[in-house]
Amino acid sequence: MSVTIKDVARSCGMSISTVSKVFNGYPDISEATRRQVMETAHEIGYRPNALARALKTNRSFNLGVLFVDDNISGLTHPFFAAVLNAFKSEVESRGYDITFINHNIGTMDMTYLEHCRYRNVDGVCLACVDFYSSEVAELVNSDLPCVTIDHTFDNRCSIISDNVNGIRMLVDRAVALGHRRIAYIHGQKRNSAVTENRVQGFCRAMEMNGLDLPDGYVVPGRYDDFEYIRESLVALLDRADRPTCILLPDDASYFGALDTIREKGLRVPEDISVAGYDGVRSVQAVHPRLTTIRQDSDALGRQAALQLIGQIDHSNAAAGGSILIPTTLIEGESLGIAPGDRSQA
Repeated sequence: MSVTIKDVARSCGMSISTVSKVFNGYPDISEATRRQVMETAHEIGYRPNALARALKTNRSFNLGVLFVDDNISGLTHPFFAAVLNAFKSEVESRGYDITFINHNIGTMDMTYLEHCRYRNVDGVCLACVDFYSSEVAELVNSDLPCVTIDHTFDNRCSIISDNVNGIRMLVDRAVALGHRRIAYIHGQKRNSAVTENRVQGFCRAMEMNGLDLPDGYVVPGRYDDFEYIRESLVALLDRADRPTCILLPDDASYFGALDTIREKGLRVPEDISVAGYDGVRSVQAVHPRLTTIRQDSDALGRQAALQLIGQIDHSNAAAGGSILIPTTLIEGESLGIAPGDRSQA
């Protein structure tokens, strides 16, 4: 005989309505009660029926994730993989599944919104996508609850990493070490609020420190693609007024940058300093250890999950506004004292 919700209620010493609220994701249940019910259900072998729950609550308990990066790296993306994993962990702990949104179901071609309707998702998280495309605009302007990561829409909640302050911390640290010639190879600007914020933050930090910014010291690159930025790095290294410090678009670029700098007969950080961005853990094993800005991927993903589920639980709640997630400077060895200024600590 299969185990029923009545068996769970009896084993917990609770009412059937309370246990039902736990399984159906009602927000007016304490975490202790939720935990007790879920543990008891697991112990006695109860499994809620997803179809019955959907019919009763008018929800699918399925959330869409729209993630389309330019390099088609998917879940191997060195930064967003961690963000999406945190999102996944949080929503699963609250009884939700996730579906990745795309253009195709078999041979059928459809818009992002049509796919969301087809899969009957309760809400959508958008990350690392062309936020200016007409299809994305159609989705965020629909009646589906949405949350965006690292991009702001007036009518949607956004979870934003503090990129302006992050790049400022790198510039300030370089200046404290005596650097006056600081260059920045940024990621792609196309449809990227992240890049715009970092470039603006870099120029503002240079100005606040009273430093000149020669032509060609802010150069384009591409995130997670060192081959694309190699030419820009070589051009900076070959300049007569070579910078003493170069900021890279991300941590992943450090591997190729280190090899290229060494090929030029230069040493890091004795001859030239380098800093990254993201705080990817695996890169910290490289010597010299990279100075970088750690983005809190766990907080970004979990906040996105909490805000999206909050919209679903309270359908009349305001969906706009931004939540700023702080960044942290990770001190490494790749950003050292500027050549000729060994008096600095």
